[in-house]
Amino acid sequence: MELAAVEPAAVELGGVYVPLVTPFAEDGSVALDALDGLARSVLRQGAAGLVALGTTGEPAALDAAEKRAVVSVCAAVCAELGAQLVVGAGGADTRSVARSLAELGDLAPQAAAALVTVPGFLRPGEDGTLAHFRALADAGPLPLIVYHIPYRTGQPLGAAALLRLAAVPGVAGVKYATGGLDQDAVDLLAAGPAGFAVLAGEDAFLSPMLALGAAGGILASAHLATARFVELAAAWAAGDVPRARALGHRLTALANAVFAAPNPGVVKGVLHAQGRIPTPDVRLPLLPAGAAEVAAALELASGLDH
Repeated sequence: MELAAVEPAAVELGGVYVPLVTPFAEDGSVALDALDGLARSVLRQGAAGLVALGTTGEPAALDAAEKRAVVSVCAAVCAELGAQLVVGAGGADTRSVARSLAELGDLAPQAAAALVTVPGFLRPGEDGTLAHFRALADAGPLPLIVYHIPYRTGQPLGAAALLRLAAVPGVAGVKYATGGLDQDAVDLLAAGPAGFAVLAGEDAFLSPMLALGAAGGILASAHLATARFVELAAAWAAGDVPRARALGHRLTALANAVFAAPNPGVVKGVLHAQGRIPTPDVRLPLLPAGAAEVAAALELASGLDH
């Protein structure tokens, strides 16, 4: 396929990124004021950046105008507060993803990177996946973070394939979310090139990933107790193992509670209980989290505030 070549700017990724939920008002519309407030809150607690239209933000349930509005709010807040903006994109067809990336580049030209999911369902193989990301990186305009989540996409990628992706100009990092900490993660963290960021994508495995050298994480749980997630990353970076280990165990418990129901139901339930978003609503086919699940996560998050 022929895509116009564009040279994306280099970017250094690291720290805690919050993939923002999309708050909904009582009438079902996107609550942009609440989104603005939420974005400011997590950044002021030390998050390095935001992810707009990550899967936690329910982008598949948003129409084109809603997506533009979400990106515009997040871009404005990041520009004002000097934070990095990552925009989410995905799909199974390389040309359509390239068009989405071009539109996002026009809408948020200051974005640090685009988070792009490995093509789902088709299982194009490691070579096909590599060709997909090469074409997208050649087309630009944003550096790419490969979202590797094989239990959803159906496409596994070994460490050797991920290292081939890491060598592609314009690929800035990977969100690594395989459901655990496996040998491929260990090998990737040991051999990844300079300038390529491995970001934890499984909240419960953030602490051991940081211990092995991950640059940070993209973490739905970090909506809650954001400053403690930032503290954890700083503790591992400073080599303060006792502090990092103890805090890591507490944040793992919170992460497990957050994912006790389909994401982002629990996060939204807690944010609503805290008065930070107007409703806990999600859009079908998702359903709101149960009261017990929300209460458990709320208690853990409240304990981390002290």
